[in-house]
Amino acid sequence: MALFYSDEGDEPPHVHVRSGNREAKVWLSDLTVAVNFRFPARELSDIIRHLETHSEELLEAWNDYFGD
Repeated sequence: MALFYSDEGDEPPHVHVRSGNREAKVWLSDLTVAVNFRFPARELSDIIRHLETHSEELLEAWNDYFGD
């Protein structure tokens, strides 16, 4: 599940990916991992590939919610 938290101040566009007790934070500008908590490297690579295919719509959703 990818989600935005609405109370993170002025951070650049990013998503949080959660699954069970694992969570990662990924910057949308270049799809780098800012934080990884318990995702194994292979799963994280799969997540990045998935985010890459949806990066435009995620960035659009971010801008719709938080403003450009």
